[in-house]
Amino acid sequence: MTVPRTRRVVVLGAGFAGLWAALGAARRLDELGTPPDAVEVISVSAQPFHDIRVRNYEADLSPSRIPLHKLLEPAGVGHVTAEVTGIDASTATVRLAGGATLDYDRLVMALGSTVVKPDLPGLAEFGYDVDTYDGATKLHTHIRHLARHRSDPAAATAVVVGAGLTGIEIASELPSMLSEALGPAVTPRVILVDRNPHIGSDMGESARPVIEDAMAHNNIETITGVGVSAVDGHGVTLSTGEAIPAATVVWCAGMRANPLTAQLGVPCDRLGRLPVDDYLRVKGVPGVFAAGDVAAARMDDEHLSVMSCQHGRPMGRYAGHNVIGDLLGAPLLPLRIPWYVTVLDLGPAGAVYTEGWDRQVVSTGADAKATKMTINRQRIYPPLTGDRAALLAAAAPQVQAAPAYGH
Repeated sequence: MTVPRTRRVVVLGAGFAGLWAALGAARRLDELGTPPDAVEVISVSAQPFHDIRVRNYEADLSPSRIPLHKLLEPAGVGHVTAEVTGIDASTATVRLAGGATLDYDRLVMALGSTVVKPDLPGLAEFGYDVDTYDGATKLHTHIRHLARHRSDPAAATAVVVGAGLTGIEIASELPSMLSEALGPAVTPRVILVDRNPHIGSDMGESARPVIEDAMAHNNIETITGVGVSAVDGHGVTLSTGEAIPAATVVWCAGMRANPLTAQLGVPCDRLGRLPVDDYLRVKGVPGVFAAGDVAAARMDDEHLSVMSCQHGRPMGRYAGHNVIGDLLGAPLLPLRIPWYVTVLDLGPAGAVYTEGWDRQVVSTGADAKATKMTINRQRIYPPLTGDRAALLAAAAPQVQAAPAYGH
């Protein structure tokens, strides 16, 4: 008698999409009553943690990193800590750092995105970012060490390049971070630089006055319509030729999907994202699904997903559900999300909450800040009790209602 081999679902990445894809797959296997030895789910990520990436701008990073074993082991999901270096869909294999390979019967790509760092003189050596937990930790360490140089005027100056959502959020936190490091006798200076004519240009016309007032409230200077041409140990040089002395440079200009998306051999969009159908299947690549920042999924008839946990989390849940359905011949569920909101942290000035793809402001100040804190500290977290039933229930392919807000 031939014993059927165990089939394997591999999920690449353990961020907001990857974690929920793995748990969603485990949930669907449980729901279908699949024998434990029939299908194994393996998560692969470069770090053994689930990082709450959207909190990397905050002053306290301690709640932002969760050991994966606490989330995956109770659900029966295996984990491999390794960097993925290659994907070969023709042979259904994934190549890992060190030369090891991993076969799969179905694959979920959820490797996320990275901040775009151009080949700019000095940026790699002297620039910081909050793109990853490790990057944010490096920035925090650098700021603490500024106390050794508090007599240097540049020590109190930070330049943030890129005035999108991440740039605005880290810029809003930097004055207090610098003050704590340098002491009350030093006045911090934070400068936000962007090539666009307005800061927060992605937030639309409705939110612009709120953001501009908040930057004034937070004593953040803004320089728009210019770029940065060089970075060194003394500061930045703008595209205008102006030099700004600064001990801290934080790069927040643009995001792009993990470059391994190019190895699947299908046309990607301008952000490097894979085209997927309503079930999160990569178009033109049988047996491969994609979720989160590596996927361009339709949220409604007019709009594609954005690189955010708002879309990454449900995309992961649906991808996990559907990858098992695809493997076992069970029904798949289409994903559409009928609402879109943005909640931007403005530091001491509160926050701004917008609704709709045209980003109409519906809440500001302390009310919006309370919503932002609920999102960052509760809504986007997985259950942390280690309870299998709670983890699988949280992985159900459902779209949450929009966060509540006050007027």
